[in-house]
Amino acid sequence: MTNLFKSTVVTITGGTGSFGSTMVRHLLSEGVSQVRVFSRDETKQDQMRNALKDERVKFVIGDVRDQSSIEPAIDGSDYVFHAAALKQVPSCEFFPMQAVATNISGSSNVINSSIKYNIKGIVCLSSDKAVYPINAMGMTKSLMEKVAQSYARNFPESKTKISITRYGNVMMSRGSVIPLFLDQIRRGEPITVTNPEMTRFMMSLEDSVSLVKYAFTNASTGDLFIRKAPACSVDTLARAVNKIMGIKGKIKIIGTRHGEKLYESLLGSEEGNRAIDRGDFLQVPLDARTLDYQIYFNKGQNEVTNDGAYTSHNTNQLSVDQVVKLISELPEFAQYQETYLK
Repeated sequence: MTNLFKSTVVTITGGTGSFGSTMVRHLLSEGVSQVRVFSRDETKQDQMRNALKDERVKFVIGDVRDQSSIEPAIDGSDYVFHAAALKQVPSCEFFPMQAVATNISGSSNVINSSIKYNIKGIVCLSSDKAVYPINAMGMTKSLMEKVAQSYARNFPESKTKISITRYGNVMMSRGSVIPLFLDQIRRGEPITVTNPEMTRFMMSLEDSVSLVKYAFTNASTGDLFIRKAPACSVDTLARAVNKIMGIKGKIKIIGTRHGEKLYESLLGSEEGNRAIDRGDFLQVPLDARTLDYQIYFNKGQNEVTNDGAYTSHNTNQLSVDQVVKLISELPEFAQYQETYLK
């Protein structure tokens, strides 16, 4: 798996985000010829350029909504990581058409361009919120998955292998809850919690990178992959952050935000019944049936049960001390300490 990207050209959409910047560093360490960072934020690109100072990194300004800006970044690449998205649940609730334009139409542009230029493989990053979605962010991510699978289904002879990865909350990623809690403690404020009984998956940036690399190595076109992950309640997480900061801080309950769920699912029941257990990973093959359903009227098919779901309620639940250990070992937390706490 380590040698997959050696001497290759890789394009990352949304390449200045938390996942993208982590992936860039991984690829550079694995000996890529070039990494193309595609995004619309010139300030973040400039910051990354100055931080990396590596001539193998090429920065391309553009927006996934504009296919003409994507194509120069993809033409000549071997692989594409599609990470560009609108990810904040509340903002997508207020501006759902913006989420549609980026997460659905933009994803279609990226996949279409990848097929046009015969990219070897593209991995599209999705979210646990795409499973049984109740908010605009999750709904658009779910449709992004359907778009990717439709390309895989409609272009079975394409040289481009299309796959999807789903992951839960990524600890210490930009805009996530742990940095918010840490900043509130640093300012002497109570931690704000929407609903202490909510559970969420706990994944590191390293976990999300390993999931994408696993998909590139093991996918048949149209496959969906998740990485198994533990979870904890939001109350447990808040108490763990207080403990890691060495205080007995207050926790303030502010009520559920727009579009929030009590728990998240990485696999729905229907998918879980078809999933293949790969150890640390679960693989869901593409449903490659055609529109000719006559065979199913004549022969029938297996019944779907409700026990296949993989959720943040039924996965391994972490204690406060386990969460403390998990956060303490994150390189991103060490960087936060170096920046703000010393």
